[in-house]
Amino acid sequence: MSTMAAPTAFDTEALREGIEASKASMLLALYADDAEMRMIDHRSQPSHPMVAHGRTEITAVLSDVYSRDMTHKLEQVVVDGDHVAWMESCEYPDGTKVLCTAMADLRDGKIIDQTAVQAWDE
Repeated sequence: MSTMAAPTAFDTEALREGIEASKASMLLALYADDAEMRMIDHRSQPSHPMVAHGRTEITAVLSDVYSRDMTHKLEQVVVDGDHVAWMESCEYPDGTKVLCTAMADLRDGKIIDQTAVQAWDE
């Protein structure tokens, strides 16, 4: 008889609450200590993405994004084994919209490697 522990599930409700309540600290808890985050947009293009390594750098990115005067909504989230993907829509008070899609690898229910692509109205 096997005594292997069941894999730790990714907390999609914490993802939703963190995004929609703009709680960077709640989102940071979803990342492993050694996680890496890549962001691709028109400023940080695929051949030279913005890369944040580890919790300190990821904290700076999340704190910047979720301190802005804008609304955030988790539109969709899909978890499949050791992978999670989500789509987030955002809006500034002037009506400018932002859309971000992200895909991440998980280890023990925590994000270890994330790539996000975002675009916004100009």
